[in-house]
Amino acid sequence: MKIALIGSHGVGKTTLCFELAARLKRRNVDVEIVREVARTCPLPINQETTVEAQEWILHSQIRAEIEAAASHEAVLCDRSVLDNYCYLVQAAGTRKIWERFLDEWLKTYDVLIHVPLWVRPSYDGVRAVDAGFQEQIELLLDGMITARGLRPVRLDPDARDDWGSQIEELLLPRLEPTLPLFPEV
Repeated sequence: MKIALIGSHGVGKTTLCFELAARLKRRNVDVEIVREVARTCPLPINQETTVEAQEWILHSQIRAEIEAAASHEAVLCDRSVLDNYCYLVQAAGTRKIWERFLDEWLKTYDVLIHVPLWVRPSYDGVRAVDAGFQEQIELLLDGMITARGLRPVRLDPDARDDWGSQIEELLLPRLEPTLPLFPEV
């Protein structure tokens, strides 16, 4: 099973991804995280990105997903190709070749979880902090979700404390029945 957290930068996808991995591991699920690849891109990112940088990110994301899925029961992706593609579109417009490929690749995700824009980004050494840029990416993502008829699980921004348990309850019936590693007493 492959699960992708989608949303603009700075909304908590990485934190939620690690929380979900811990929850699934406690249930004895073999899970791997595909980390956000943009952080390792040797080319400009954020508002200064280029087509080449975004294509590097998309190719790296796909490679990492293939590697993880080849040897793990569950794969949690801290982003998907779709929200990565939003940064390319923001920088340089749509690319027909990527549009067609993305439509096919999106079928490889069993679950998309949309983490809403609920907080402004804070600087972490890499992340863009311009709130307008964050909103532009979110608007692009919402438009692409709608245009493709996707139905991600949409998290309630007012129920952030429950996101982990809500997603865990959604995923567990889809995974092989396993016993909790730390059963409740």
